[in-house]
Amino acid sequence: MPSRPALIPASLPLVGILWMVLSGVSFVAVNGAVHHLGTTLPTAESAFIRFAFGLILLAPSLVAALRAGLPAGTLPLIGLRGALHTLAVILWFYAMARIPMAEVTAIGYLSPIVVTVGAALFLGERLALRRILAIAVALTGALIVLRPGLRDLQPGHLAQIGAAICFGLSYILAKKLAPLIPAGALVALLSVTVTLGLAPFAALEWVTPGLAQLGWLAVVAVLATSGHYCMARAFAAAPVSVTQPVIFLQLIWATLLGWLAFGERVDPYVLSGGAVIIAAISYMSWREAQIARAGITPAPGAEGR
Repeated sequence: MPSRPALIPASLPLVGILWMVLSGVSFVAVNGAVHHLGTTLPTAESAFIRFAFGLILLAPSLVAALRAGLPAGTLPLIGLRGALHTLAVILWFYAMARIPMAEVTAIGYLSPIVVTVGAALFLGERLALRRILAIAVALTGALIVLRPGLRDLQPGHLAQIGAAICFGLSYILAKKLAPLIPAGALVALLSVTVTLGLAPFAALEWVTPGLAQLGWLAVVAVLATSGHYCMARAFAAAPVSVTQPVIFLQLIWATLLGWLAFGERVDPYVLSGGAVIIAAISYMSWREAQIARAGITPAPGAEGR
């Protein structure tokens, strides 16, 4: 007699949603702290100090990774991922200090689209029609946010677009490395490579930070680590199709924080464009989850982003 499939408790989706809400709160708090620091420190120096603090938090995972050793052939990929992430972090810190928080958040939603396209170009995954349509809709949402031709785009907007692209490419390399290196070790190695990558840029314009600035960047490191932890717990508790739409709340909270704490204007175009991007990503995740539940074997490379 065939064994019955294990039943998933009904509360798990709610647990996943709650973890994702906590993750979103953590990341929006990160945004607020970096936005508060503004341009008081050079961009690369702020990013370097933040990752140096993060490296302290990840030291146990790093020691375990070094003791286990790296699989053959992975070092170049780890280095390339670190270089891409270093550039992404510099661009993100630059954008966060110069344009409204809600716009940084909305443009950042393009990273999953970059992952989808990059996986097709570099990992041989096939783009199903639903993915192509979702990408087109998401790009339309980005145009709503940016409104090129209707207003002047600032260097911060271009920096955040570059950051979204570089973060997406970094995630593609993480996807390639994930079967070979444990998740904790992968995060720790990323922190090492990014900290080393940021060091020379930070040294070029080093300004001695004050205790308050160091304190804020330490808080950023703790909050970012908390955000990643909560996101991992969310993905473990519920399908991505359940937790993905919750990410849109980050845009709402970023808009409210920008308005209440920094006096930033609430831009309906940013909210609506961000909603369009998240709707496209959520549909893609929901459709892939439907196929998995139906027991349909998707075409090679079409099983998820």
